[in-house]
Amino acid sequence: MRGFVSAAAGQPRAGVANWVQSPRAFIAPLALAQFICSFAGSNMNVMINDISHDLHTDVKGVQTTITLFLLIMAVLMIPCSKLTDRLGRKRCLTGGLILYGIGTVLSAIAPGLGILILGNTIFQGVGTAFLIPPVYILTTMAFTSLEARAKAFGVISGMGGIGAAAGPLIGGLITSGISWRAAFVFQAVIVVTIIVLSRRVTDPVAPDPTRPFDAVGAVLSAVGMFCLVLGILQAGVNNTLFVILLAIGAAFLAGFFFYVRARERRGKEPLLSTDLFRNRTSNLGLVTQNLQWLLLMGVSFVVSVFLQTERHYSAIKTGVVFTAATVGVLVSSLAAERLAKRRRQKTLIAAGFATTAVGIALLLGLVKAASSSAWAFAPGLLAIGLGLGVMLTPSVNLVQSAFPERKQGEISGLSRSVSNLGSSFGTAIAGTILVSDLVSGNGTYVAAMIFLAVVALGGLAVSILLPANPLPGADTEPAPTGAATAALDAPA
Repeated sequence: MRGFVSAAAGQPRAGVANWVQSPRAFIAPLALAQFICSFAGSNMNVMINDISHDLHTDVKGVQTTITLFLLIMAVLMIPCSKLTDRLGRKRCLTGGLILYGIGTVLSAIAPGLGILILGNTIFQGVGTAFLIPPVYILTTMAFTSLEARAKAFGVISGMGGIGAAAGPLIGGLITSGISWRAAFVFQAVIVVTIIVLSRRVTDPVAPDPTRPFDAVGAVLSAVGMFCLVLGILQAGVNNTLFVILLAIGAAFLAGFFFYVRARERRGKEPLLSTDLFRNRTSNLGLVTQNLQWLLLMGVSFVVSVFLQTERHYSAIKTGVVFTAATVGVLVSSLAAERLAKRRRQKTLIAAGFATTAVGIALLLGLVKAASSSAWAFAPGLLAIGLGLGVMLTPSVNLVQSAFPERKQGEISGLSRSVSNLGSSFGTAIAGTILVSDLVSGNGTYVAAMIFLAVVALGGLAVSILLPANPLPGADTEPAPTGAATAALDAPA
């Protein structure tokens, strides 16, 4: 959290709202919350054999659990972000942490796959959907200048990237040293720590219980996205159900779009304003976010399953292989602040996708060498970690800073939903390609990695379309009105 230095009492701090007592104490629990949620999405990848054996299931069952966890986050992120206005950002953060903690305990004691899905997918997924939007909304409100906001998002996005990249390593260490169940206990301990640290986090805007909530829109969007990803999971297993679920998902999402437009015409507040999609920079930034998390979770799942099922690696050995990715994300995240001062955000995002594509090419090229040495995966994973780490923060900052404070609830939910949808796509699509015929050896692994390479190149193409200087005057966007303005301007 280097860069956040508290000023002397009574003196204003550049880029920090005056209601924030200590920038470091404010950002610490928020960054840790993003870390544990990202960690939860990837640490189970190295426990697949252990969970499958202990709970009498298979790789597909564990893949479904992981994907549904990510999907629940994605489908509920937008509704939960809207509820922060009614319930209060701090209250949603704390409530989400409590739900998440209950989920970790249920998962730790799960006697079968059903209870694991209840704890991990339902409780942890819903808890994450409630706690993540406040992380980004409060950060945007607390850090008012572009430079200060970039630093804050750098810390949060960096911790998210590290959590996802280090998930296999930490999960592997705990699983091999104790049990896969202990990994959920570890998450519970982190959650308790966050709750204690979050006592220093304040919400500058009072909850508004009268704020309307679009329940119909929430159902339409949630069912649409759920069916879409659930359909992808059926590919190769039940192709008829695959087509049916995709059609249902597409129909519900189309219905959601027309419903929102009709609601806006009647002058009512929709779940998601169509105005959010009229900002070209934000639209492109959202696409890059989706592809980044698709790549991160897709590579993590594919390589983890391949090492455990084809190479018969233990959880700890699989986790150690991912040290290279963790180091890459850590190094590039630490350098994010300096890079942001020297390079345009567009350049960093493009460089990130290019480096990630090179990493995937190395994983493909060295797959045969990996049969004799596990470290043959290291160069590719290191490059992927470096690439993803360098572009996570610029993408988040592009999207969040494109809108004023009064839009932060909506754009934060949309941004996190798009990112989590990318994560679920990564495990669903790349994972489905991989598990379609695991006994074939390297064949499905190569097919899955080629798909991910195409995604990386697609991300590179999208990043080239980003404007060179997208944020001039972003800080001069209209400020919130009424109570929000008073709260934001009030002394700490």
